[in-house]
Amino acid sequence: MKMKLTCYTKHNIANKYVSSFIWNCASGFAPFTKCFSSTLRLASMCMLAIFSMATMAKADRMNVIYILTDDQRYDEMGFLNPVISTPNMDKLAQEGVHFANSFVTTSLCSPSRATILTGLYMHNHGVVDNNAAPKEGTVFFPEYMQEAGYETALVGKWHMGEHASANRKLDDPQPGFDHWVSFAGQGEYYPVMKNGKPNKINVNGKQVNQQGYITDELTDYALDWLSNRETTSTGDKPFFLYLSHKAVHANFAPAKRHEKQYEGKKIPVPASQADTEENYKGKPLWVKNQRNSWHGVDFPYHSSLDVQDYKMEYHRALSAVDDSIGRILEWLEESGQADNTIVMLMGDNGFMFGEHGLIDKRNAYEESMRVPLLAYGPGLKVNHRVEQIVANIDIAPTILDIAGIESPDYFEGRSFYPLAKGDAVEEWRDELLYEYYWEFNYPSTPTTFALRTDNYKFVTYHGIWDLEELYNIKDDPREMNNLIHNPDYLGVVAELRERLFKQLSNSSGQLVVPYTERFSSGAVFRNRSGSTSAEFPEEVLRDGVEKDLRYFMMPDKKRAGWKKRKVTLNN
Repeated sequence: MKMKLTCYTKHNIANKYVSSFIWNCASGFAPFTKCFSSTLRLASMCMLAIFSMATMAKADRMNVIYILTDDQRYDEMGFLNPVISTPNMDKLAQEGVHFANSFVTTSLCSPSRATILTGLYMHNHGVVDNNAAPKEGTVFFPEYMQEAGYETALVGKWHMGEHASANRKLDDPQPGFDHWVSFAGQGEYYPVMKNGKPNKINVNGKQVNQQGYITDELTDYALDWLSNRETTSTGDKPFFLYLSHKAVHANFAPAKRHEKQYEGKKIPVPASQADTEENYKGKPLWVKNQRNSWHGVDFPYHSSLDVQDYKMEYHRALSAVDDSIGRILEWLEESGQADNTIVMLMGDNGFMFGEHGLIDKRNAYEESMRVPLLAYGPGLKVNHRVEQIVANIDIAPTILDIAGIESPDYFEGRSFYPLAKGDAVEEWRDELLYEYYWEFNYPSTPTTFALRTDNYKFVTYHGIWDLEELYNIKDDPREMNNLIHNPDYLGVVAELRERLFKQLSNSSGQLVVPYTERFSSGAVFRNRSGSTSAEFPEEVLRDGVEKDLRYFMMPDKKRAGWKKRKVTLNN
């Protein structure tokens, strides 16, 4: 993946042609590197060193605290949801900026986080699921901040590369961060595992025991780093803190102080949750079929849990995050840093609690791909609601813009800092690409491509025989009326399908999931008097009490070794 890796600052005028020179020099070493990604990193690091700004006065640049929550959907904030109380999130919105149309380009933990850190779509950064690690040579935007004189820290969930290579651990410190506090995989809410062993936290490469409730403990680590750096030689540097919470990822476990919060309140059931002909009219077959699956309301996580009760635990687990934000804001005031620090809050993807009979995420429905995004701090417009479409792909260029660092040309997102300040911005995006690749371990959601505009959402699927979808988002925000076969909208479908296809090629001009561009709905009709759709085979039907309900999480090779098998390749 060839990218022009320029990184220069607004405070340090340098000859921009130098970047091309360095790229050419670094590329000359390609024959001596194991792969082109090594050249990529060499070129990047050369340019970062040349444009270093370590000597710049701290007062010239803004600090940034970026708080990322897990699975927090767009309406999971008190000022949008009357069931819950989030006074500190509400403060961020009321005294700062609320981005009302904020999305992720892939609604899945690892791909979304990779997009945040690289400024690239999934089909370019290559982290296509929760198992794939970033490619060798991948550059994370905090590396640019380090070389521009910032001190950086990650505290919390990293979660990229569940299938770690033999020479690394899941929580190993990663490039771009001077200070590192993390844990393997999803982490745990409480410090002791079911087997009685303590959960571990990696602090700058050293394993220590988790001591308490994870949201509180991560906040303690973050505040300790902020406070301690004030008394060291690095205290003169501006800082970037990436506070990445485990909450509110399933299985939701609230802090003890919130276990009975909201008692007596009822969680509304989405109108589209009911298994009715009206709700599934015009919906793809996979949506109805997923209802009775790991990610559906009839068999959620292969259990009998009540989805609305589950959502109540989700609400309660979020409260510790709101407490954490309050502690961060209090520290900023007490330390005198409030006047030169911007705080941002975002979710890594949305979450469904019964809409269309589904739970969790991955699909392109609004509750899955739409997330909260708030910004608060000096220079931002107060009590400002931004209506333009922004996304996780914009985070890297935005934070670099706040820091006074010009983004490299290869970024696919755009800084929304001017929108947050209330500036007039010409030619802002009018569409956003969404992509999700089918996962073998959660096979009920197909490969999904979508284009979300201000007025419409077009969704197409790859590798299955099913309907496409088109919704008029302005008139049908709950996505109940599929217009895909309405002849009045055929022109809209054709145009959006073409625009979607053009965005799916990677930086080498290739389609990562190769397929021929669709120019129609395809042969989707069936004979009404012919055979009915197939039933699911008996082999996959369960009552919910069987021992094998979670066996799919274990490699077949391991299960095959449990006992001597009668059939092998040789007999």
